[in-house]
Amino acid sequence: MKNDYEFIDGTRLSSLIEALIFASDEPISGSKIRDIIVENEEQIEITEETVSDFVDKLNERYDENGLSFRIQPLGGGYTFVTQAKYHYWLSIFQHENAYRKLSQSAIESLAIVAYRQPITKPEVDQIRGVDSGYILRQLMEKALIEVSGRADSPGKPLLYRTTKHFLTHFGINSVEELPKPREIDDILKDDDMAEHRQLLMERQLVMDEMEVEDEDDEETVQEKADEILSEFQEKREHKEQDGEPSEAEENQEETENDNTDETDDKE
Repeated sequence: MKNDYEFIDGTRLSSLIEALIFASDEPISGSKIRDIIVENEEQIEITEETVSDFVDKLNERYDENGLSFRIQPLGGGYTFVTQAKYHYWLSIFQHENAYRKLSQSAIESLAIVAYRQPITKPEVDQIRGVDSGYILRQLMEKALIEVSGRADSPGKPLLYRTTKHFLTHFGINSVEELPKPREIDDILKDDDMAEHRQLLMERQLVMDEMEVEDEDDEETVQEKADEILSEFQEKREHKEQDGEPSEAEENQEETENDNTDETDDKE
């Protein structure tokens, strides 16, 4: 890379920035990278803009070599992520892990906190209609939410908000990037999303029906879940090869036919 500073041991500045981002357990900020380098190398002076420029150059190198990853600003810092074109192949694995770690009630409570933060436990309870104390503690243990203070109301209840780990977990930079209700409706109406959601529901039912008592049981559950996944993928491939309409399209066509029949009857 042009103007790539070389340290006395032969290490390049671009490689050092790359290594710091790669080794960090969480997104590392440009200012943190700058401080580490400047405080330990007297012969160099860089800025956060310099770090940003080198990140851009590293990403250009990754693209030119067809690599599956890149560096992306996330949660107030830089971290490695997979290229967008690989997201479909990784989505099933990622959704599987997310649903395995979070129950339906936990996802519901987390969504309430994310969209209504800062929010108190009584407010979460009122929206859900049940006590959410245990669920909120679980979410705190997973570092997805945290206490942000106390509400100025009787009893001074604790206020909850999402954490930086929440942003990293869901791949966003701020809660402002969360989908709006109208966008969620559009996503849920999408045919591919409907099929994928059906797959996740079937996998969750398998997990709920089978009690996991030891490692052998866990392997049995995983094998059953993998069978469902394989069936889903095979059906999807057959539909794409044969050019068959999706289930949602078939339902829509049936609805249109029914409406046409009703109109004919009235005439």
